[in-house]
Amino acid sequence: MAFAIIVIVFVGLVLGLAFVAPLRRRGRERPGVEPGPGTTAPPRPRPPQAARPSAPTKTPEEAAAEAESVIEEAEAILEEAEPVEEAVPAPPPVKPRFRDRLGKARSLLADYVGSVLSRSTIDDETWDELEEALIRADVGVAATTKLLDDLRSRVRAEGITSPQALIDALKDDLKKTLAPADRGLHYEPGAPNVWLFVGVNGVGKTTTIGKVANQQRADGRSVILAAGDTFRAAAAEQLDLWAHRVDAPLVRGAEGGDPGAVVFDAVERAKARDIDIVLADTAGRLHTKTNLMEELGKIRRVAERPPGRVTEVLLVIDATTGQNGLVQARQFADAVDVTGVVLTKLDGTAKGGIALAIQNELNIPIKLVGLGETVDDLVDFEPEEFVEALFE
Repeated sequence: MAFAIIVIVFVGLVLGLAFVAPLRRRGRERPGVEPGPGTTAPPRPRPPQAARPSAPTKTPEEAAAEAESVIEEAEAILEEAEPVEEAVPAPPPVKPRFRDRLGKARSLLADYVGSVLSRSTIDDETWDELEEALIRADVGVAATTKLLDDLRSRVRAEGITSPQALIDALKDDLKKTLAPADRGLHYEPGAPNVWLFVGVNGVGKTTTIGKVANQQRADGRSVILAAGDTFRAAAAEQLDLWAHRVDAPLVRGAEGGDPGAVVFDAVERAKARDIDIVLADTAGRLHTKTNLMEELGKIRRVAERPPGRVTEVLLVIDATTGQNGLVQARQFADAVDVTGVVLTKLDGTAKGGIALAIQNELNIPIKLVGLGETVDDLVDFEPEEFVEALFE
């Protein structure tokens, strides 16, 4: 019985839906569409559209007058507007002059030179003052003795009697002492050149690498930086900042990793990407440690493996350390065959004579000097300009 009731209800629902569906479809007919068969509802009429008013026509004379008026108004606006200044390219950075940056070194010598020039003749006190001046400027005892011995011989040979002529002869001798040296940075086309930077911590190695990278890119050469000082995390981070600053790639390894592997990886990348120069940082712990010097020698041997070619080993020395810098130079020169010196912070010291000591005692040319903190303050060492800046 219950089953029969369910069947009757289900059939009723189906018939009801079949009857209602056509009616709902007809009710949804869109206006303006003719109704289907069996319907009598007329289509809904469309509302009439209002006619658009036509624009009044203008005579050719009126149109020309209106156009001329618009042109005159535009010209008036342009005359009243302020002229737009053309962008002027920034001037190239001005190369720092030794004369402007060696004030501390010059002030130390000024009193001695002034005292010598105040005399009427050349006597023993004159020589004593020159000796003290050179030693205090950190020329060193050995270099000072050699310089003054040669100067005495010249004074006798040329018959020099006036203090002014003596100072001029001293300046000339200093220039000659510094002159005979190859101060160019060596680059050999055909393979990735490796320039190793060595020196103790704190002398400015990493900053110097960044500045050299900037110089080389400005000269049209491509560079890649190698964070070979894997024992000091701050060194790699600092070099990473310079890499971003000069838009150069950087290769770094794990902290405490093999620095030779980092340098070799940089050489391989340079070869693959056709990069000209690998600028490699190295560890800078105390130079008195034998293991550090052995490590530097290993790095050089690794860097020399094909396709690499070591063309520069630059020793970075802080000029403010004076004779201590000379001791460092001896240690590093024995370990890795230093090809040149970068003398940093020369503008901040009175001990500029260290340049003469390095040249005289080690015969290692000074190739670059730091005369300030900005990226453009690393410049080529010019012996004549340097000597003149010390005395005038």
